[in-house]
Amino acid sequence: MLLWILLIIAVPTFALLKDRKALHTVSVGISVLLLLIAGFETRNVILNGTVEYDALGGIFFLDALSIIILDLVLIIGLMAAVFSTGYLNEELRHGKIEPGRLKLYYILMYTFMFTMVFALTVRNMGIMWIAIEATTLASAFLVGFYNDKRAIEATWKYVIICSVGIAIAMLGIIFLHLSSVGLFKGPQLLDWTVLYGNAAALKSPVLRLAFIFILIGFGTKAGLAPMHTWLPDAHSQAPSPISALLSGVLLNSAMYAIIRTVSIVNKNLGSSLFTGRILMAIGLLSIATAAVFIITQKDYKRLLAYSSIEHMGIIAFAIGIFSPAAVFAAIFHMINHSFTKSMLFFTSGNILQKYGTREISKVQGLLKILPVSGTVFFLGLFAIAGTPPFSVFASEFNIIAAVFERGNFLLGALFTLLLAIVFAGIALTLFGIFYLKGNQEVHKQDSAQITDKGEGSPMPDIGALPEKGEMSKSGVAVIVVLLAVIAIMGVYMPSPLKDLIISAQQIITGV
Repeated sequence: MLLWILLIIAVPTFALLKDRKALHTVSVGISVLLLLIAGFETRNVILNGTVEYDALGGIFFLDALSIIILDLVLIIGLMAAVFSTGYLNEELRHGKIEPGRLKLYYILMYTFMFTMVFALTVRNMGIMWIAIEATTLASAFLVGFYNDKRAIEATWKYVIICSVGIAIAMLGIIFLHLSSVGLFKGPQLLDWTVLYGNAAALKSPVLRLAFIFILIGFGTKAGLAPMHTWLPDAHSQAPSPISALLSGVLLNSAMYAIIRTVSIVNKNLGSSLFTGRILMAIGLLSIATAAVFIITQKDYKRLLAYSSIEHMGIIAFAIGIFSPAAVFAAIFHMINHSFTKSMLFFTSGNILQKYGTREISKVQGLLKILPVSGTVFFLGLFAIAGTPPFSVFASEFNIIAAVFERGNFLLGALFTLLLAIVFAGIALTLFGIFYLKGNQEVHKQDSAQITDKGEGSPMPDIGALPEKGEMSKSGVAVIVVLLAVIAIMGVYMPSPLKDLIISAQQIITGV
């Protein structure tokens, strides 16, 4: 398969390069090629329904569900590659990283992308488990990239908690295998397409155990409460382009494994009652947990991380409803959250480099100091909170409609109330950063003189605003493009995308 072959070639290629411009150029070039290949594969899926490959015993497989999430990985990956060119140049100019670490950054970034691509293109759930575990190992070094106290602490928390989670998921995979003992042999073992096609023959009590362990295990990696505790630290301490990848696409990759399992279990049980109750409960708990921490948050990157917990909860809640409309909305929400949250994390990188701090109380006059980034961040906060006309509103509205359509009025009211609390929390916590507090003057020194080391380090209060102006053209271009995407998708969905989501919904629900 061309995608993972190109990624395998990319990693040693970066190791051979030394020139900064060459590293940036090759990174963007590889990301463009990956996206072009993904476009070709997407066309094949649209035309044929599924795409199978003979390589390595035929373990590689694509359908509508996997290609949607794979496309998200590669689109956000391209955005991260373009954004990183300007972002890393600024980090070098400020002395926050050494020139030699630029090569390491790209090696780790594309290794991380390789693990996600691998997880989304295999049909064997055991191999998928290995790939998702590999995402932890690949991204852990990126979380601790700045090598300061907070980053290292976040890395250890990330590795330990996610490793425990993935070990629990392994038990779930073992139970999934035990549910099919004596039914299949050889390559068919743990092949999700075979398990799904023969779900009625699987042992239901063992399958229930498999679901619980897989939900807890992969739910840890997806950031679902109460297994979410690693996420705010890891996502806030990583370099901003990596934060965008972690929140925008890594969480989806873990949720993908849960969704595959849910489809098998529900088909076996002939009902979504068992999985639905658990998923809706854990979804509401995740939203409520995020709401509490968003209201009390003092760090804007951590606030965005808690928002990711909320949106994973929304997706889990919608999958728990398991009606065709709800599942359609859940997949649409995965797409919308990926674009919107990635945009916000990219923009937070521009803010951090300009102000030198992640503390909300030390950022003010954002619309004046960073006219484009400030405007995008302002609109992005409305978007992620679910206000029209942005795409997150469209998917959240569809989820609410699906809940009430099923007659779950109490659940629908509680879900809507929690979303309103989150919106109020974001508004009360963050909207003050866009305006000036008192009579402040623009700081006359060049921003390169700020000596804050790493994203996790606090910056002393300099008593004046930084110099007006955007940090990099590439960073501005990326966030403006993403803002346009979420604005357009809020009112218009291209027919090919709609067809893909419908196909994915039919794969999951069997309807």
